[in-house]
Amino acid sequence: MTQDVDMKEQQVPASPSSSLESMSHRVLQHFKKRVVELIEGGAYTGKVRWILRAVSITIVLRWRLKVSVIYPFLNFALTTGSEAHSRLISFFPKDDDHEMEVDTASSATQGTVNHSHEMEIYCYFLVLIFLIDQKKYTEAKACSSAGIASLKNSNRRTVDVLASRLYFYYSLSHELSNSLSEIRGNLLVLHRVARLHHDELGQERLLNLILHNYLHYNLYDQAEKFRSKAPPFEVLSLPVLSRKESLLQAARKAPVERSLGFRVQCNKWAIIVRLLLGEIPERTLFKQKGMKNALRPYFDLTNAVRIGDLELLKTVAEKFSTTFTSDRTNNLIVRLRHNVIRNRLRHISIAYSRISLADVATKLRLNPLIADVESIVSKAIRDGAIDAMLDHANGWMVSKETGDIYSTNEPQIAFNSRIAFCLNMHNLAVRSLRFPPNYHKEQQVDSDSDSDTSDEEYDDEY
Repeated sequence: MTQDVDMKEQQVPASPSSSLESMSHRVLQHFKKRVVELIEGGAYTGKVRWILRAVSITIVLRWRLKVSVIYPFLNFALTTGSEAHSRLISFFPKDDDHEMEVDTASSATQGTVNHSHEMEIYCYFLVLIFLIDQKKYTEAKACSSAGIASLKNSNRRTVDVLASRLYFYYSLSHELSNSLSEIRGNLLVLHRVARLHHDELGQERLLNLILHNYLHYNLYDQAEKFRSKAPPFEVLSLPVLSRKESLLQAARKAPVERSLGFRVQCNKWAIIVRLLLGEIPERTLFKQKGMKNALRPYFDLTNAVRIGDLELLKTVAEKFSTTFTSDRTNNLIVRLRHNVIRNRLRHISIAYSRISLADVATKLRLNPLIADVESIVSKAIRDGAIDAMLDHANGWMVSKETGDIYSTNEPQIAFNSRIAFCLNMHNLAVRSLRFPPNYHKEQQVDSDSDSDTSDEEYDDEY
């Protein structure tokens, strides 16, 4: 009995600090063993998928990065005294030297390896995401600018994988510090260089970043001109193409569980675009899981456009002005006034076979002394919004009789659009089956399968 008591007294639980140090040690060892092996091996053999795997491991362990992990890793991966090593080390304050003592002995015994250019770019990427997560945006801007400068005269496909990530965080660090306009010229230069180097990953990333830069400052005309005049290239990533070309495809391709904010934003813009095109979104769009409250202002806006009520449109715009301003859709909502008038005129033309223009102005809630009702109706007739004619002598709008719609080409046009949509979805599904070049000729090495297993075990463990 006394022996059991003594044994229980001897079992002292580990302190939280020791467990954290153990966790940092294990993360550091995994970076040294696995990530360095993938980066250097990918740089030597030219296998891009190894670099992609190293980036995936980094994203998984991103929230466990600390100074006690990054500092020894930089000493291990980069040549001591090199320009990249000195610059990256300078982003860490000397007050944290006591946190860098983890695994100092092991790093000293292993020594320093001769790093490749891919390893240098990866270290910039690692330090950059750490600084952004720590909300040190000024240091992140300096680090990203230094990383972009180190990409000069680099034309290797293995570097392109890391460079595309570096471009994204380069833009993000400046956006978080409210200085996104400062790098617009640099992004255009980088896009031109990526075009000359046939860097398709860099082109698609920079194209989206430049468009985001324009849209951030509501420069829609410049964004459309750049998109239409940008040199075509074979897009490797269909989700990136969807974000650039189609709002609905982008929302459809986004993950269901982890991208609610992105899908909500895509649906907001898609609703505005469909309203501007004269279409009315389906009610089911506003009832999606987790989006009902966020899309409520746009539901009321759609209802005002559907019934053609200018007063209701004005009330909704004033009620949710803060929401529309934060979503950057306020300037587009102003343009919906013409669509509201069109829908109201369509309802009037269906309800009345003949109606005076003064009554039309009354139903549209327009001042007949100010608004030129006749020009509004004539423009709606010319655009095909209503099927009617104007009687200038008597001041009437005469609606034409509604014939059999199946005797026109409208059913054929609708059926053709559905077929085109299905064929496009099939083509996108085929193109999404991406494989490395000469994938069928390569022999799978046992080490690849072992490394995949070790990565899965490590992800499950953490």
